[in-house]
Parts: sequence; structure tokens; C-alpha cells
Amino acid sequence: MSVQEGFVHYLPIATTAISLAFLLVLIRRAARRAWPAHLVWWGIGVFFYGLGTLLESWITLGGNTLTLTRLWYWAGAILGGYPLATGTVYLLARRKLAHLLTFCSLPLVIVASVCVLITPLNEGALVEHKPSGDVIGWQWVRLMTPFINGYAAVFLIGGALYSSAKFFRSGDQPRRAFGTALIAVGGLLPGIGGGMAKAGIVEGLYVGELAGLILIWIGYEFCTKAPAPNKVDTTISAQAMS
Repeated sequence: MSVQEGFVHYLPIATTAISLAFLLVLIRRAARRAWPAHLVWWGIGVFFYGLGTLLESWITLGGNTLTLTRLWYWAGAILGGYPLATGTVYLLARRKLAHLLTFCSLPLVIVASVCVLITPLNEGALVEHKPSGDVIGWQWVRLMTPFINGYAAVFLIGGALYSSAKFFRSGDQPRRAFGTALIAVGGLLPGIGGGMAKAGIVEGLYVGELAGLILIWIGYEFCTKAPAPNKVDTTISAQAMS
């Protein structure tokens, strides 16, 4: 193992630590604001984000097992982006529409979670220091993840881009425009890394997760510390992620 490869393999530890710090920030803000739904969902999302990278650290540095890979796939592929997207839905949409979208999407996430947690595992596909979805015995379960992650991409990345474009056009909220653009890019990077992991380059996932979370948190801070908008808006930034 080269020095560079060894450095990359330690990145999930940093991502886990940043996830924990970000989670505490979200919990404090949510507690001050009577636990609004969007912050609760964002907190759940950051928790599972950190759980996934914690398991990556364990697998990469301590050795892999079938159980660790099962849990890693559940935390990352199934729950890595969906809670963050659902939080964005509650921030962007009217409450009734947010409830409807969650009612329609959550059952698929629950079914996929149960299937991942009970599926037989393929021991022959286990790699000693690399997590891989190839160990999932019921490979048809993996067909659910594009729908879950596609939903997450539409509302997390798409919602942030929509908000950013609105504030760039308004011209009076550059911090929020920049912050939501960072959130969009941050939401995209883990997906790119996940694609690299499927191609066997799991290190690309480690880099994408770390860079993505950092950008999401920076974008969040830009939005929360920006001056209040001139008028009420229902975008991510208008409510300042609060």
C-alpha cells in the first residue's frame, strides 16, 4: 500500500467526525426551534451519513465481515441521501405536499431496508478491506436503490439548485445563492463517488463523501448567517435552514 492510498483510506474517519459535529449543530438548532420537521430529517440524514462512513473506516482499517458490509450498504445506499432529501422537501414544499411525498416514498425505503437486513449474503464476494454491494445475495434488492437515490437527488440537489438560481436572479441574497449552490454540489459528490465505488474504485467514494459533507456544511453556514430576505420565500435559503 502506498502512502497516498493509506491517506485516502483514513478519510472516512474524518468524515465521521465531521458528521458528528454537524449533527450536534443541527440538534441544537432544532431544539431551539421546537424541532421543525426539516431539521429533524436533516439530522437523521447526517446521522446515517456518519454511520456509513464509520462502518467504512472499520472495514477499511480493521477488516471486513459480512455483517459490517450489510450494515454499510443499509446506512449508505438506502439511507445515505433519503432523509436529507426529505428534510429539503419539508423545507421547500407546503406541509400537505411534503406529507404526501413522504407517504409515497417512505414505504419503498422501509421495504428496501428490511430486504437488505434479511437478505442472504454472498461470502465469496467479500473483499477483506473494501465494502461492496456485491455481497448482497438478493441482487434484485439493489434495483431499488436507483429509485431511492434518484428521489434524493431530485429534491436535495434539485431543490438547492432551484433556490440558488432564485437568489442569483434576485441579486440581493448573494450569500444564500452561494450557500445553496454549495449544498447542491455537496449533494452531488457522494453520488459521483458511489458510481466510482461500483466500478471498483471505492477510494473515490471516500473522497466524495468527505468533500460533499464539507461543502454541505459550509453551504448551510452561509445560509444561516445570511441577512434575512426582503420578503418571505419558501426556498431552502429563505428559511435559512432553521
